[in-house]
Amino acid sequence: MAWMLMVVGMVTVFVGLALVVLSGRLLTNLVNKYAPEEVPVNKVGLAGGGAIDDVKRTAIEKVIATITGGKGKVTKIEKK
Repeated sequence: MAWMLMVVGMVTVFVGLALVVLSGRLLTNLVNKYAPEEVPVNKVGLAGGGAIDDVKRTAIEKVIATITGGKGKVTKIEKK
């Protein structure tokens, strides 16, 4: 009897976690497919209003592209 209770509990937890993972993936795919992409107001700049030079901007964009596999976009650079 105890084994049956343990099996039922483990199956219940597995099904619940599987539903959470699948619904999360579904939500992510739906948002990526139907949500409009934000249009950046200012492509790249410093928080102080000064512009960052092209060499640094290009280097940062290449690093982000490499890390994200080409899926990431630089919309704002802030100096902290």
